[in-house]
Formats: sequence, structure tokens, C-alpha cells
Amino acid sequence: MLPRIAYSRIGLLLIAGSLACLPGAEAQTVDAQQQLAAGASGEGVVTVLSTTDLEEVGELLSGFRALYPSLRLEYKKENSTIIDERIRREAKGGGISVDLVWSSAMDLQLKLVNDGYAEAYDSPAREALPNWAVWKNQAYGITAEPIGIAYNKRLLSPAQAPRSHADLLRFLRDGAGSLAGRIATYDPERSSVGYLLLMQDLLVTDRTWSLIDAMGLVGVRLFAASGEMLDRVAAGEAVLAYNVIGSYALDRARSAPELGVVLPADYTLVMSRVALIPKGAPHPTAARLFLDYLLSASGQKALAAHAIGSVRGDITADAVAAVPPEAARPIQLSLRLLASLDQAKRTRFMRDWQALVSRQPAR
Repeated sequence: MLPRIAYSRIGLLLIAGSLACLPGAEAQTVDAQQQLAAGASGEGVVTVLSTTDLEEVGELLSGFRALYPSLRLEYKKENSTIIDERIRREAKGGGISVDLVWSSAMDLQLKLVNDGYAEAYDSPAREALPNWAVWKNQAYGITAEPIGIAYNKRLLSPAQAPRSHADLLRFLRDGAGSLAGRIATYDPERSSVGYLLLMQDLLVTDRTWSLIDAMGLVGVRLFAASGEMLDRVAAGEAVLAYNVIGSYALDRARSAPELGVVLPADYTLVMSRVALIPKGAPHPTAARLFLDYLLSASGQKALAAHAIGSVRGDITADAVAAVPPEAARPIQLSLRLLASLDQAKRTRFMRDWQALVSRQPAR
């Protein structure tokens, strides 16, 4: 079982407040940031490689550019697996081309750190973050995003929508015939995030296999991204989607009244998009400045505007506030994440997964 880690907003505020009260602490921080900004300006550019869609970070990027107009910001979107492969390939070739890597594949990011591909940086925002969101000052969790269920309100009323994993299991078993091909989830073979979430589900409960079995019986449809699943649900092609990233679902639901979002009451996984500075980054000072901005109150509020939950305790975000503390299961940045990347373990999981989901749906 994963430990229950509640969000202690009061505790984090006290920590942040105590630092601000230290004699000269605020002045020292401002001076250090000014020196960092001056150094970054001298480098001239910062290149960010990320899994986050541009429409979700438009305000964030605009805010950074407004603060540091002399620094050119290049933002590139890519799949998490491709990002991981690119950093490893470039490092071995002796030429890292990006300054900061920001990915939702928490396990792959941690493995980059563990394999020696990341620089250490003691961000001044460190003390405002929960312990689970930082690893050796080399990997920083930037967000706190619940994982949930999206459903079509025209096909399911809020009262009919599953409210827990046990509800979802009953829902699938009871409606096996009518749900054929109308349930969506991540394809763990194509999506690193999808695989990570299923591994975390299994750490919470081995009844996850029963859920996978039930999805297989209804002929679950598999996708590589949350956005694709939400498209199908909004169009009515899928009744619901399991393990969608809550920030995407909640943000989409603001303009799509047909979309409903459930954060399971029994437990809700909370993932984080993890940032690191690759060793050998061409503009490391600019990378530190951008990382600090990601973790700053301004940066976190820009993300929260798109329902992307803040990892800081002093920023209110609907996505995080909607999760009862007793149900929250943050995915911790720890060596435990690396266990799921063991090749033998992954091979066994994929074998068992395929055996269940490749069957013909029940009629």
C-alpha cells in the first residue's frame, strides 16, 4: 500500500513563513535571483523539452517572457519516451541540446537522475515543497495532479457515474454487453504515463487486476494520451475513460458541459510533472531561472489557471482541493518508482495485460 500523505497547507505555509522571517533572508533571495537572471540573460536562451501541451502552459510561458524579455524561451513538446531516449542519446554523443526537461513520466525522469544524467540545483523554492516532490535536488515535482475518471453526462448521469474503483468494477461487470468498445484508458505499451499509473494502482491494491480483467471483457479502447481519451468521451464514442490526468479533464470540462469528472473516493493517485536540468545543458543558468519560475507563486498560479494543481501549499487549485486528504495518494519521487522499470517485471506485466485486454468483448 502507498502511504497516505495529506497535503499540509498550513505546515508548508509555516515553513515558507519562517524562512521569510529570517534576518536578511528575503533580501538575500532577491539578490540571488537577480544574479541568476543576469547570468541567464548572458546565456541568451533557454530551451525546454516537455510533455505538456502548449495550450496548457501558454500563460506560464508568457509570464516568464514578460519577466525576462532579454532571454529567448524555446518550448518544445514531445512524448515522454522520446524525451528520455533523446537525452540518453545526446548525452552519449557528447552534445545535450536542451536546458530543462519537464515530463509527466515520473519514473523515467527519476531514472535519468539515478543514471547520472541530471545536474543538482538547490532551488530557493525547495522549502515550500512537500518532501515527496523533490529528489536529491536533481528532480523537482512541479505539479500535483489527481488522476480520475472522465464520463459523458449525456450517456451517464452524475448519479450513475462510478465514484470509486469498486464502483467502476461493478459498472463494467454489470454493463459488459452494452459497453463493448465504449470504455477508454491508456495503452501502457505506448504511454509511459499509462504504465506508471497502472503500476501505482497495483501498489495500492492487487484488485487492479480484476479491473483490468473487466475492461478486457468489454473490449477497452486504448490510447496514448489523455487528450485523445477526452475527445472520444466528449464525442460520445466512449462512455467513460479511466486514469485520465485530472487537470486536462477539469480544464476541458469548463468548456465542454457534456464532460463529467470523478476523482475516486476510495483513493486518488496524484501525479506530478517532473523537471530536471540535464548534465551538460548548454544554458544551465537559464535552466535554473526557468525552474525557479516553474516553482514560484507566479508560475504555479499560471498553471492553476488551467486546473493544473499546484505542488506548493500556499497556492489554491481546484484540482487538488477536490481530493479529500484521506484519499490522496501522491506518487512519490523515490527509488521505489524505479522498480516498475525493471525489464523482467515490465515484461511479465505486459504479458498478463495482453492476455486480459486482447480478448473479444462480452456480448
